Amino acid sequence: MKTSAFDYDLPPELIAQTPLKQRDQSRMLVCDRESGALRHSFFVDFPDLLSPGDVLVLNRSRVIPARLLGTRREGGIPCEVLLLRRLDRDCWEALVRPGRRLKAGVQVEFGGGLLRCEIGEPTAFGGRKIRFSYDGVFEELLDTLGQMPLPPYIHERLEDRGRYQTVYAKEEGSAAAPTAGLHFTDAVLECVRARGVKVVSLLLHVGLGTFRPVKAVNVEDHVMHEEWFELDAPAAEAVNAAREAGGRVVCVGTTSVRALESSADEHGRLSPMRGQTGIFITPGYRFRAVDALLTNFHLPQSTLLMMVSAFMGRENALAAYREAVREKYRFFSFGDCMFIAGGAPGGVRRD
Repeated sequence: MKTSAFDYDLPPELIAQTPLKQRDQSRMLVCDRESGALRHSFFVDFPDLLSPGDVLVLNRSRVIPARLLGTRREGGIPCEVLLLRRLDRDCWEALVRPGRRLKAGVQVEFGGGLLRCEIGEPTAFGGRKIRFSYDGVFEELLDTLGQMPLPPYIHERLEDRGRYQTVYAKEEGSAAAPTAGLHFTDAVLECVRARGVKVVSLLLHVGLGTFRPVKAVNVEDHVMHEEWFELDAPAAEAVNAAREAGGRVVCVGTTSVRALESSADEHGRLSPMRGQTGIFITPGYRFRAVDALLTNFHLPQSTLLMMVSAFMGRENALAAYREAVREKYRFFSFGDCMFIAGGAPGGVRRD
């Protein structure tokens, strides 16, 4: 399948540059995954789309202030380090700029030397290994010196760091927000629970590979990035119980989908699991554990749009995106969302 089959036209002015003042006031395109039928709504009405016995699955990962601006110790050249994932206590995989001038062994300082790192060898992902040295507590220094790693298509300054976190974020480790969860408020979650819906969480630390375009001409030639995830026993048991009782498994975001589908057997039963997942979901994939999906609008030719196309069919997905463009929905991380449901659990999409 050609990567170009997942392209669509998006006017630049529809890329949301700032979050809405109220999280739950975003628009929501409600999509039937089988028929492709669409209707327009608002996220504040999301609880009304759920039924007693459903289970809602959230990703509790918290974004770290992963963007560090510093200078090369020799020469004072401005540098940028973008943390991707922790390899051990003080060693990270990161993207560095300017890459050609930051060879292995080069020293970089942040905050006037409060935090220092040495550039290491390239990684398989295309990043670099870096090792930090510092006095004090690393997390406190990072919180003071680091900036939120907003996607490259966002050019406006983020005034409130908390708006790039979900209200239920707990465990730090993501280099990007699980953005479908940004629409939730505590009040919406209370309404969800009041409808008799079980709310559970899992952990998947989002990597910046999420935003990297697929450069391969053919989809099957793309090498999917890996992300760390954990599904504990209580969450697995809650999802299994809901499905056995006839409830739906409703995932918030493609990250939750990746974690659940990586933990499911061929019958859709989940087992507790932790580790790296490199699952690549494209049209033709048979979903084993997920029945409905809340997700934002994704970049053209991205792996996330491919996953959505696998879930609701490529033609249905692209038709939904064309409708969202016509109706001037806000796109990407700070944008609006779509809720995709309907059809039999575990269905295979062929287109």
